[in-house]
Amino acid sequence: MWIVTAILILLPGAAHAGSPGDPIRVAWNEGDVAGFSTIYAADGREQIGFVEYHQTRRGDRLSSARIAHFADGSSDEDSAEARVTDRLETISGRSIIRDVDGQPLVDMKIDVAGGHVQASWGKEPDRHSMDEAMSLPAGTYWGPLIFIVLKNFDANAEDGHLVFRTIAPTPKPYVLDMEIVREGPAHLERTNLRLDAQTFRLSPTVHWMVDPLIRLIAPRATFWILPGDPPAMARFSGPRNYGRQEIVIQ
Repeated sequence: MWIVTAILILLPGAAHAGSPGDPIRVAWNEGDVAGFSTIYAADGREQIGFVEYHQTRRGDRLSSARIAHFADGSSDEDSAEARVTDRLETISGRSIIRDVDGQPLVDMKIDVAGGHVQASWGKEPDRHSMDEAMSLPAGTYWGPLIFIVLKNFDANAEDGHLVFRTIAPTPKPYVLDMEIVREGPAHLERTNLRLDAQTFRLSPTVHWMVDPLIRLIAPRATFWILPGDPPAMARFSGPRNYGRQEIVIQ
């Protein structure tokens, strides 16, 4: 991950159609949703946890939270507040990564509207913290908001590509651009049923000259999306967080 981070620091952002950070167009109505998904090890066989998801909408205010609980006692939690009209505009949120004892390894509070980030990471005596102003556009997405971006891919993508801004713990908070690319059709087997899906790759993007190198170095993250009105996520395969543990969610 440090190699990717170094590239992101050294090179300027590429020019993309529709600047990263522009709020995406919302093609589907968002409402109240709750549910669970199973987390498997990288081989897709051993169950190692579950994801708890809650989303509520009151007027134009959308609140969403996603907590991944693991069998060893650790967890990854992301929450976000956003304004939804014909665009998705992020207001604030938080990301917390806890170890097997339930202690926070990363705690990041993000105030997009106020332009402020407060965070702490690491373990004592090597724990670090920051509390500073940070310019974040309304089209900054993380955690549960990323699936909303993916669900609205067709309404926002150009030439099969969609770039958005995110802030991620590495473990220090780091602002970068992520790109979703439509890779093509694929099939999933579920309880003797064959499901037709579309696959999408998610990876950091900096410049067209170095993006192929980044894709070779960075952990691969792939979504399997079932077409429909609206589309539904059937499977995710990729890294759990900056620790790069490979997982499968379905």
